[in-house]
Amino acid sequence: MTTSIPQLPLRDELFLLGHDDDTGHPHVHRQALALGMAGAVLIDLFLAGRVTLDPNETTRPAPVPQLRLRIDRPVGDLIADTALASIRYAHPTTAGVKPWLRGFADDLYERTRAGLIAAGILHHHTRRRLAGLIRADTYLPTDTKWTVVPRARLRYLAAGREPPNNHTAALAGLVAVLGLTPHLYLDEDTTALTARLTTVADQHYRQVRDITAAVDAAVGDLTTAAYR
Repeated sequence: MTTSIPQLPLRDELFLLGHDDDTGHPHVHRQALALGMAGAVLIDLFLAGRVTLDPNETTRPAPVPQLRLRIDRPVGDLIADTALASIRYAHPTTAGVKPWLRGFADDLYERTRAGLIAAGILHHHTRRRLAGLIRADTYLPTDTKWTVVPRARLRYLAAGREPPNNHTAALAGLVAVLGLTPHLYLDEDTTALTARLTTVADQHYRQVRDITAAVDAAVGDLTTAAYR
């Protein structure tokens, strides 16, 4: 599939797919989406050869992947470079993937949204309700192409019409674990579609699967905490 628009970072595509195109409301809890976007930042850095995951052999009963810098050089993207700095100075107790995701996700939702606004991909609306007493801020895509294109790539991927590239396969895994499949608007059995996207993602690099699994676990912890 060819497109005239640039491929956005994984975190930006996940942010856009995580919101309703018409209302701007998030489809999942904002903190869960932020954890997914933190995973997306890490995956992009891995695919760019900037970071790697090494097992911590001193951890028992099973090795826990630890983040390591592979190339300590700026990417030129503010959020990605902030992620590299946080890995560079991470304490050993926070160098594991899940602790890192939790820490980096803290204000990632707002930073990603601000970046999309600055790039002209989102625009800010202010609406007033109840005779102007209540102000509601919404952020909507400036063009439908920004969400149509990644949805189309996932459709082709799930249907086997396009070979899975690293970027789209990673997006498929993140969409599946965040429960965003029903919001792809593909008019298919969402359970079967989620299974197909997961199957594609499971054929990815082991490190990408580890990051996606850590996102899934961190979101699960969030859900568990909400019901305590």
